[in-house]
Amino acid sequence: MDIKDLIPQREPFLFIDKFDQQSEDKMITSYFFQEDLNFFQGHFPGEPIVPGVILSEHCFQSAAALMGLRSNKTESPEKGLTVLSRIQSAKFKNLVLPNTRIETETILIEQIDNAAFFKSIVKNEDNKKVLIIEYACTLIKKI
Repeated sequence: MDIKDLIPQREPFLFIDKFDQQSEDKMITSYFFQEDLNFFQGHFPGEPIVPGVILSEHCFQSAAALMGLRSNKTESPEKGLTVLSRIQSAKFKNLVLPNTRIETETILIEQIDNAAFFKSIVKNEDNKKVLIIEYACTLIKKI
């Protein structure tokens, strides 16, 4: 299955290039930040780093993909758009530089009706934590 079958994001705003569902409630995703991505031009000239908002978006897309896989397995009639509804906490631990692959473990903590609560842990190629973030996503009807 292609990630584009699970979430609506497309290039240049698609930040998952590999994924593997580990269980009903856990997914591993990854993304390689090529040095020619346009946001590196301004963040920061001469010393580019991946913006925290992009790392966070990668996590949110991972959660949306996990919700998509779960709804495909249950063949739920409730299809829709998964949107971020809350960020509980975010801890940025290390920088991510161009030409770096990150790997993320996303865990569904709880689902209540159309709201789901997640925790994602992002690690770099050296297995060092980059971001730990807890958040909620809500499944809404397509606009």
